[in-house]
Amino acid sequence: MVQLSSSTPLPLPAGGRLRGSVRVPGDKSISHRALLFGAIAGGETRIEGLLPAEDPLSTAACLRAMGVEVSPIAAGQLVRVQGVGLDGLQEPGEVLECGNSGTTMRLMLGLLAGRQGRHFVLNGDGSLRGRPMRRVGDPLTAMGASIHGRSGGNFAPLAVLGRPLQGSTLHTPVASAQVKSAILLAALTARGDTTVIEPAQSRDHSERMLRAFGADLEVGGEARTCVTVRPGASLTGQHVVVPGDISSAAFWLVAAAVIPGAELTVENVGLNPSRTGILDVLEQMGARLEVLQRRTVAGEPVGDLRVSHGPLQAFDIGGDLVPRLVDEIPVLAVAACCAEGISRIRDAAELRVKETDRLAVMTRQLGAMGARIEAFDDGLAITGGVPLHGAELDSETDHRVAMSLAVASRLASGDSLLHRPEAAAVSYPGFWDDLQRLST
Repeated sequence: MVQLSSSTPLPLPAGGRLRGSVRVPGDKSISHRALLFGAIAGGETRIEGLLPAEDPLSTAACLRAMGVEVSPIAAGQLVRVQGVGLDGLQEPGEVLECGNSGTTMRLMLGLLAGRQGRHFVLNGDGSLRGRPMRRVGDPLTAMGASIHGRSGGNFAPLAVLGRPLQGSTLHTPVASAQVKSAILLAALTARGDTTVIEPAQSRDHSERMLRAFGADLEVGGEARTCVTVRPGASLTGQHVVVPGDISSAAFWLVAAAVIPGAELTVENVGLNPSRTGILDVLEQMGARLEVLQRRTVAGEPVGDLRVSHGPLQAFDIGGDLVPRLVDEIPVLAVAACCAEGISRIRDAAELRVKETDRLAVMTRQLGAMGARIEAFDDGLAITGGVPLHGAELDSETDHRVAMSLAVASRLASGDSLLHRPEAAAVSYPGFWDDLQRLST
């Protein structure tokens, strides 16, 4: 097992191949939602494959603080959630700590806004306290919510006073599954129907799972960008099977595509169409990628992905594709370093308000390795074929940056050192062990 310390950088040796098979942790987005929806359903929800990482653990801790029984969460263990019903959440006697999890905080705002007469305070770590929350707070306020915090409610700590909510038609300025899901959670107890209209479709795990739990929900629009919830339906506990997270699989997919001699099979990966933009880009690049054993598990499409090294062409992405791969852009920036030509990423300003400003951080860190990379307000331009060299690197506390730099380090002409490698545990606690096992 790889031993990590926040005070000691992790050596990242250059070179070596990657071969074999790997199962990535359960999908983080689905894990959060299974816990939240199970908590407000009637009866027991059983969750297989729930991601035992820091972010879902934060969601579970918040639910426990409000009287929901959630069994211990550990790798390979079935998780049981004893639902308290739509109005059964108790006012906590403590601050709800969301850790580093923006999903926890933003979805909690929607979950709690309509809990009439109850008061809640949400807080997080230093990184989360710097992430904008009015993108969720503003549409909830339009429904009648009372949310207060720093800078006009834009930054945590945030205080929520549960109030009656009114169903509304809301147009979101960005395609964000977190914003949409918060509104859908609030809509479950609002007076009248609520419709959310996005500029492009964001990941649709909430719609799929809410419908499975019994919500009266309809998806419409030519591009499936319009979602309507009719309140009044009771939610019932379900058996949820969480597939592997394609955002975690992305690091192995890119690694196998760019590292000479590599060949990897990533098993049991969720292939929800609202999340598979990474596969579209790898296909655009000419990557040697196959989808095997397609199947459906608990309403979500799943498959195995086999990738091997080969020549790659530059890519150009933007528009409606970005919401389908927004979390994969850091590792796609690494792929672009190995492609022939100039790769361009547009319409990705959302990356500036993630755990870090990922456009700036990836520009800084890959630039330290010699990459020819330029950041713009909403994207990047990366010239491929420029040799990378070993460097002293820093995750800057961002899990996706840490794992992306691990891939980049294999391509360098010398060894690297990575500061704060433990950031990977936010979504993939076993990443460094898997990297060591797959290395040859």
